[in-house]
Amino acid sequence: MISIDLCYNKENNVVFKESEVQKMSTIKQFNRTAIKKNHPLLSSIKSIIETAFYGNNVVPISLVSDAYHLARKSPSVIVTDLPVEGALALDLPEDAKILVHNDGAIVGRTAAARRVIGQPGVDEKKYSALLREAIFEGAKKHFYRGDVVVGLNENFMVAAHLLVPIGYEANFYAYLLNFQPFNAIYQQRYQQSQPYNENDLYVYCDPDWRHPDYPLGLTLFDPTRNVAAILGLRYFGELKKATLTLAWATAHRNGYLACHGGVKQFQLANKTYTMATYGLSGSGKSTITLASHGQKYHVTVLHDDAFIIDQETGATTALEPTYFDKTQDYPMDSEQVKYLLTCQNVGVTLDENHQKVLVTEDIRNNNGRAMKSRFATPNRVDHLTQSLDAVYWIMKDESLPPVIRIDDPILAAVFGATLATQRSSAENVADDVDLQALVIEPFANPFRCYPLAEDYLHFKQLFTKQKTTCYILNTGAFNGYNIPPNVTLEIIEKIIDETAVFTPFGPVKGLSYSPVPCYQPDFNSPVYRQQFITAMKRRLAFIQEMNTKNNGYDALPEETMVRIQQILLELTT
Repeated sequence: MISIDLCYNKENNVVFKESEVQKMSTIKQFNRTAIKKNHPLLSSIKSIIETAFYGNNVVPISLVSDAYHLARKSPSVIVTDLPVEGALALDLPEDAKILVHNDGAIVGRTAAARRVIGQPGVDEKKYSALLREAIFEGAKKHFYRGDVVVGLNENFMVAAHLLVPIGYEANFYAYLLNFQPFNAIYQQRYQQSQPYNENDLYVYCDPDWRHPDYPLGLTLFDPTRNVAAILGLRYFGELKKATLTLAWATAHRNGYLACHGGVKQFQLANKTYTMATYGLSGSGKSTITLASHGQKYHVTVLHDDAFIIDQETGATTALEPTYFDKTQDYPMDSEQVKYLLTCQNVGVTLDENHQKVLVTEDIRNNNGRAMKSRFATPNRVDHLTQSLDAVYWIMKDESLPPVIRIDDPILAAVFGATLATQRSSAENVADDVDLQALVIEPFANPFRCYPLAEDYLHFKQLFTKQKTTCYILNTGAFNGYNIPPNVTLEIIEKIIDETAVFTPFGPVKGLSYSPVPCYQPDFNSPVYRQQFITAMKRRLAFIQEMNTKNNGYDALPEETMVRIQQILLELTT
């Protein structure tokens, strides 16, 4: 284990000796001499949330099998007649069945409810008072407590703790499935993992909370102390992403690049090819990551949603064992259904044998979801030592052909920082929001809780130091033609096989594209040229907006504006 000698609080100029805290990977206990007001790991929000975990109203549940039994008996749960594949290997009862739980009107994540301590305009004193009142009211009912590991390799494992009130057993069970419970194997692995001078993660959840000033609910984060409160929100994705928000921030502070994306590795005749895809839900990220490519290659999957990159070695580590997948592509006769563990916001009906089975494909509502076991990917791994050969930004930008290669590290990072895509049904947005409208979501990560420039610089370093190649995949439409998954996968296969031919992307230096029939960019067309200019101006406007929004919290380096202005000059001269 790597020892850390000192804990330094820059703000208060205080140094704490390593002996003053009790550590494994992350910190759960403190020596009494270290529990002082100026300790860098303590705060009002942290103390309020952690204290709730020790109440008489808290019922610890350590086994995922116990969580299953609680969920299957919950009044809001439907027990289907579909068996869980490999139940014993997942520490579940041998006769475990796929469970179904449905929310009400809200079936997606509510980004507008998010508040982050430390960001401009977020008053810690105000939210401390609000949180104290919320937890006081919550103490009138009983809560389940669960403990899990986030990060599946000894180089990065952090402990996370969840409180969920009785009545929400389905979400509690899903949480223990989504992350790694502390079974005997992982208790030992965690004890042997690299220590970090960071708190354990604490997530407090009360879906019944209501407040007139927060009709959409509230997700409150103190990311430097690794605590979060999810108030007034029932959707399971809030718990998952809140935990990942804290874990990603912890990784970011400790030499890792936090990634909302997927990683897969191809075992070729004389080498490996490791690629990462970055995209919002519904962009094709999981489709690309989990594709089997017709068994043409031996493919290893790390994960399709959450991983980190070691900035020194380039190694990648998965944060979760399972997959929280959309069910829109899984009809009842799909092979993937047998790997489902629990479902949310899907229908149930009777089959010809009078057995309760699933109604998927978003027939009941948008964004039907399922927890899918790691067995769905037979060649699943949790850690890859090889650095990435390529990064693929997944966009839905009609100004771009199906694939573009970016040979300039600055421009590669700029396109990541201005990743253009569309919202999806995974998000709970206002009725007047156009889901087809183009939006910019830097690095496809709406869960960042630190300045955007830090991700920009780290990705630029990935393209320079690690020599990672960068591509853009447009999975939307181009020239009036939709770009189906088979076109995207065929392009990736040609890149892997080194048969893809790239030609200059008009007058734009540093960009080239691989010609695909029906998807040819024509810079001689004033209409297309203007379309691309408009798209680049949109990116420039976004960067300019970040320079002033929230007092410049997410301002990007000047080189980002300069590089886009150079492209615009190339297009207009």
